[in-house]
Amino acid sequence: MDKKISILLAEDEPALGQIIKESLETRDFQVTHCVNGEEAYQEFQRETPDILVLDVMMPKKDGFTLAKEIRQENNSIPIIFLTAKSQTEDVVEGFSIGGNDYLKKPFSMEELIVRIKSLLNRNLVQKSTDLVAIGSYNFNFPKQKLNYKNEETSTLLTHREAHLLFHLYQRKNEVLDRTFILNKLWNNDDFFSARSMDVFISKLRKKLSEDNNVKIVNVRGFGYKLIC
Repeated sequence: MDKKISILLAEDEPALGQIIKESLETRDFQVTHCVNGEEAYQEFQRETPDILVLDVMMPKKDGFTLAKEIRQENNSIPIIFLTAKSQTEDVVEGFSIGGNDYLKKPFSMEELIVRIKSLLNRNLVQKSTDLVAIGSYNFNFPKQKLNYKNEETSTLLTHREAHLLFHLYQRKNEVLDRTFILNKLWNNDDFFSARSMDVFISKLRKKLSEDNNVKIVNVRGFGYKLIC
């Protein structure tokens, strides 16, 4: 059985949220409905959905703030904003912080579904190029494989190595914050987790050592930087 497309819906109006959820579920989507931004962020941390549908005006954490935080961790997941705001500057802000589409209330469910499918199809094309270049290496994050100069033999990465390299690549030539990655992959930033991360960084350095132009450098007091 094919896995259903998962949607994380953040909408603080219970009645509207329920209507959207039920309508999408009749189209065979799997929908998780959250009523505020904080709850939605926690759900995103628990399990990454295929697409996000975020109301802009929400209690505890608004949609724009939520999207900014998510974009710090994931640059590719599609985001649709729902809003009653109609000012041009609000639309511009939504796109500038990483939104992919913007739907003004009131809207028809058919229009929302069309936009969801359009973004998912676009994202599917992007995912077909999961192989990314890191210097002379090809890194396939979903398969946790690293190939040097298109060699047939792949270096297999552990789950944590692959995720660490993925986050380094997402911030290539920029500093990856040490505390952020510790909390993201180790769930805390204590001394023992920090030492463990240092070990994983050393392992990745060895696996990337064939290309002298690829380096993971320690930015003292801040984190690590992947240079490629």
